[in-house]
Amino acid sequence: MARIEYYDDPGAPEPNSMVVAASAVVTNERGEILMQRRADSGLWALPGGAMEMTDSLPGTAVREVKEETGYDIEVIGLVGTYTDPRHIIAYSDGEVRRQFNVCFLARLVGGELRVSDESLEVRWVPPGELDELPMHHTQRLRLTHYLEEREAPYLG
Repeated sequence: MARIEYYDDPGAPEPNSMVVAASAVVTNERGEILMQRRADSGLWALPGGAMEMTDSLPGTAVREVKEETGYDIEVIGLVGTYTDPRHIIAYSDGEVRRQFNVCFLARLVGGELRVSDESLEVRWVPPGELDELPMHHTQRLRLTHYLEEREAPYLG
């Protein structure tokens, strides 16, 4: 299913759903960040996805990272909350979503790399190479907040 992301675009369609989601900045022992190139948009993003009825928010991040990358993680902190109503995601099935995303900080604890059908590619990226990857600005904002080593999580 294809998707188009809009930001502060007066031509964006009106949302017809609100989705709670979690994502994670996952780091390894070399300080690299786990990134995926999404199959639905071709853009790079942090692993993450929608919360299910039986999930906690941190549990959503753990489950989504496992499903999308094959890796097991431990949530160790909070990067921020991302609730900007100007960010709209339209899917080819007609869903037009406003997303409430909580981005966690996590560390790798196990598993083996596996690329799911939701991704075209998954890889560890050194922070200095993130600017080279095409991604939606909302993803870049989360990475910026992580790299700033903020004293408190971003609340927005």
